[in-house]
Amino acid sequence: MPRPTKCRMICRLPQTIGFDPLWGDEARQPVVLTVDEYETIRLIDKEGLSQEQCSQRMQIARTTAQRVYETARKKLADALVDCRPLRIEGGEYRVCDGQNRFCGSSKCFRRELYQIFNQPKGERVTRIAVAYEDGQVFQHFGRMEKFKVYDVEDGKVTSAQVVDTEGRGHGALAEVLTALHTDILICGGIGGGAQAALAAAGIQLYGGASGSADGAVEALLAGKLTYDLDFQCAHHDEHHHDGQCSDHGCGRHSC
Repeated sequence: MPRPTKCRMICRLPQTIGFDPLWGDEARQPVVLTVDEYETIRLIDKEGLSQEQCSQRMQIARTTAQRVYETARKKLADALVDCRPLRIEGGEYRVCDGQNRFCGSSKCFRRELYQIFNQPKGERVTRIAVAYEDGQVFQHFGRMEKFKVYDVEDGKVTSAQVVDTEGRGHGALAEVLTALHTDILICGGIGGGAQAALAAAGIQLYGGASGSADGAVEALLAGKLTYDLDFQCAHHDEHHHDGQCSDHGCGRHSC
């Protein structure tokens, strides 16, 4: 009986779900690059790490990292040479929570957030994040710059602070919320890809909310929050928007 595949540690998710050739046969079968294969390309070819360093970051054996990397390079060659669409999705992976001791990045936002929120919340504490701007619920999830994070115990807010996302959009925002150990998100408009990412992370979503951020949390705790789970940003209805709406198969990997 084969050994189960070990989940590969991913530092960051892709910012797009794929690429299409400028010219070519649209009927051609796309090449599917898994997220863990993408990560080996990012670490080795983009960041310049060795295969040994890559394996440490991803917490897998060096031989496994070598095999995944070679498969990824072959897929990229197939897409480029044969003019086939490239899709990035699926795979055996889990997203880093900021505790990877082999991470050499001094700008790892998960590590920064883990240091801030590394204390156990306790079984009775619920953490609520609100898309935030100037005291209001921000209406465009993929464009927002700040969350306001509330800790709630026994139905009352015990602490609140504003967290800057430092310009991270779409795909990375769900990762920020995961690093914050968020239980609930309140926001305005939000796209389908982000909804899938939040669902995969086990974060309960209240979309389509508006008004005061503090008031929205109070209304939620009182069972009176007005929201709409089917509400999406208007720009998410467009077929193209600069390739930045990152679905990347969240919720469809097996780890």
